Amino acid sequence: MDSLAGDTGPGAVEPMPGYLDLITKASTVILGAWRDCATCGLELSKRTLLDNAYITMTEIALFFFCAYLWTQIRWRLTESLFKPLARWWRLMPKDAAKMPESAWKLVFYTMSWSYSTYLLFFTSYSFFHDPPSVFYNWKSGMSVPTDIAIAYLIQGSFYGHSIYATIYMDAWRKDSAVMVVHHIITLALICFSFAFRYHNVGILVLFLHDINDIQLEFTKLNVYLKSRGGGYYLLNDVLSNMGSVSFSITWFWFRLYWFPLKVLYATCVSSIRSVPTIPFYFFFNALLFSLLLMNIYWFLFIVIFVVKVLKVKEVNDVREYEEEEDSKAAAGLLGQSGAANKDDGAGHHVAAQGKHVQNGITKDKHL
Repeated sequence: MDSLAGDTGPGAVEPMPGYLDLITKASTVILGAWRDCATCGLELSKRTLLDNAYITMTEIALFFFCAYLWTQIRWRLTESLFKPLARWWRLMPKDAAKMPESAWKLVFYTMSWSYSTYLLFFTSYSFFHDPPSVFYNWKSGMSVPTDIAIAYLIQGSFYGHSIYATIYMDAWRKDSAVMVVHHIITLALICFSFAFRYHNVGILVLFLHDINDIQLEFTKLNVYLKSRGGGYYLLNDVLSNMGSVSFSITWFWFRLYWFPLKVLYATCVSSIRSVPTIPFYFFFNALLFSLLLMNIYWFLFIVIFVVKVLKVKEVNDVREYEEEEDSKAAAGLLGQSGAANKDDGAGHHVAAQGKHVQNGITKDKHL
């Protein structure tokens, strides 16, 4: 796959639109495209798919191999590193059970986000500063730059692994079903955007989502660590609270501000301008809007979390299913008040500590 870095297309950089611009212009363009699509339907979709989707059996085989590889790497790191660390730190049993999941996700998302940051800010790609450029010179079946193809293989195979992991490896939570749907939609976006050569906008989407997962898992790890070994560690408490604040701010900034105004505006409005007959216009935008709705859904958990901190200074994981069997089993879960949040995926939680689950509502249970 050839490198196409620096292919930014014509014209000056457009200023980033506001929410009103997105709503008015996107709705106008979408309705206009719908009215003009006199032949839209199953037959056209089938023909468009056959004419414009490009993916090889080698790429499919690499996807399944790497998804299996991620599962094996996670299992080996859990058994050989994360579980021994949990024992060495003398984490509480419930924290020790969750710590490997957070540690694994922190390692992966730090790596993946660092790579997408490198592509967007340390190469000649201009996608972040000039989102409409993701569609400049687009051609059906065009070559995918090698560096972007690597990012797609890493992310696509990881989300393939994550569907399995959410069901069989992770702790089940109230929004785990939504998390599975999130992973399926994300994987569909990754696979179809690669096949239809919408890889430029895909890198931007991944960059805007992965940063929250880093902050989330960092926060959760510090919540687990602050009450280890029967003691209280102020540094981890401070870091967990700093992570919670940072997570809440960047969730809104990256996923509810930059994502709609950079990505959705480009895919709804700029794409038609650059490629009037762009294939599967409605399908891809429907998936991206579904992703936005899930981001809003999880943001509601963050709002609930912030309100509880401001009002009662104590927070709960509002999504947990599990109910402790007795007070003794729950004693010392997390100690002093603090917070952790769970997302994914981009898929994600607002967590808390120092609680005993009773009748679906957590009650204080300090050491």
